[in-house]
Amino acid sequence: MPVYLIGAGPGDPELITLKAINILKKADVIIYDRLANEEILEYAKDAKLIYVGKKAGEHYKSQGEINQIIVNEAKDKNNSVIVRLKGGDPFVFGRGGEEILDLIEEDISFEIIPGVTSAIGVPTTIGLPVTHRAIATSFTIVTGHEDPTKDKKQVKWDYTADTIIILMGIGQIKENTTEMMKYRDPKTPACVIENGTLPNEKIIFGTLEDIADKDIHTPAILIIGNVIDVFKKIKKFKDNN
Repeated sequence: MPVYLIGAGPGDPELITLKAINILKKADVIIYDRLANEEILEYAKDAKLIYVGKKAGEHYKSQGEINQIIVNEAKDKNNSVIVRLKGGDPFVFGRGGEEILDLIEEDISFEIIPGVTSAIGVPTTIGLPVTHRAIATSFTIVTGHEDPTKDKKQVKWDYTADTIIILMGIGQIKENTTEMMKYRDPKTPACVIENGTLPNEKIIFGTLEDIADKDIHTPAILIIGNVIDVFKKIKKFKDNN
């Protein structure tokens, strides 16, 4: 049996796929992240649960340790179905590729079950269109975890994209927005969505020049672009109906 890399979706446990649920019901072992809603684990009645969550400044397990745990569980002959459950989608800043390469090194088969990435799923659930004809015909998704002021950066920012979606960027929000203002109008609309798709979801509006000064808490995503003005009209209608 392969190791299953499963995307758990953006937070709401009902946004996981049916295929993922069917595998979870059969799982012997589930290795799961902090951003995978623990309600999803209720589908696995008898599975061994291994928590390997990570967040900024606090790594319960390093990526190397996580990879080794997956390999060790896959080699255990007592296990038939191994699940690596990851928040969002395994391949959108989920390091799923790194985990697969380690499985390949050990000649262990695998299957990937995609998940709804928070980069698209979170804005969509609140009615924020990341593209909109005549306003936004392109978007880019970047990690904001890296300090944009460093000389050597891995992140390739596309400042020309109509909509910029920043994941894991709240810790560097001031640095990121300051860097963006070198290329974009400081008055460009900005929006932060905290705890997207969950009951305690919070939406914070601002502009590129002032969004960093708002009271913002993680987990959250930052969206920059004129589509936010479209979203404000949609939100106003939803709030009044």
